Amino acid sequence: MGPKAPKSTVLTPAEEAMVVAFRQKTLLPLDDVLGCLKDAIPNLSRSALHRCLQRHGISRLPVEETAERRKRFKTYEIGYVHIDSCELRHADGKLVMFLAIDRVSKFTYVEFHDSAGKMAGSAFLQNVIEAFPYKIHTVLTDNGMAFADLPKNRDGPSRRFLGPHIFDRVCLANGIEHRLTKPYHPWTNGQAERMNRTIKDATLKVFHYEDLESLKAHVLAFVTAYNFAKHLKALRWRTPFQVICEAWTKDPSIFKINPHQLIPGPYT
Repeated sequence: MGPKAPKSTVLTPAEEAMVVAFRQKTLLPLDDVLGCLKDAIPNLSRSALHRCLQRHGISRLPVEETAERRKRFKTYEIGYVHIDSCELRHADGKLVMFLAIDRVSKFTYVEFHDSAGKMAGSAFLQNVIEAFPYKIHTVLTDNGMAFADLPKNRDGPSRRFLGPHIFDRVCLANGIEHRLTKPYHPWTNGQAERMNRTIKDATLKVFHYEDLESLKAHVLAFVTAYNFAKHLKALRWRTPFQVICEAWTKDPSIFKINPHQLIPGPYT
């Protein structure tokens, strides 16, 4: 015989009421509810949340909310990196921010340059290869001059005389496949585009900076926090660093160093 009025042994009545109200108002899936409420309710676990929703008869979403299935994207191995650049504007001038984000782990690396030329693009790729703890097998970029020649110059005498674009030379030297987005379709490189927007929303659009150095420092601090502390829905509420460590446990052969060496120290 169970209790006449079942109640949670983990959640307080107030916390349970919060969970119920949030679910009814948002109609989010269970994992999304967990991700949104875990900071407000530290004791909330996935099993406790599921039992709470069952007790209140809201463990299943309405049929119309779940009928439409999302298209499944092709799965890739860790080491597929999206690269892009964007401008960060300030009263003292502007910076060109190069960004690389892994499609699988979401691990992100950024650098600042004065221009978005081909030398800056190739130097950035070389630094990305050194910064990532595992081997990069594929790079996806747009058709900007930092990453590729103009389509009309990719064949013909000039290409035969000058050779590949310097960005491609770095790829060839490191056994990396360089893929380009379709011309005039920048959204094909959506992961890098979204990360650029995320960084801008968290920095330039919220804070005022006295100088460019303050802006650089905040962007770098944000990216570090994103890599090591941000729990992402796309990663099933794990951090990019946790995903990398799990990949290291499964197959250390693709890694150049132990990823635990990436953890920032007390003075970094």
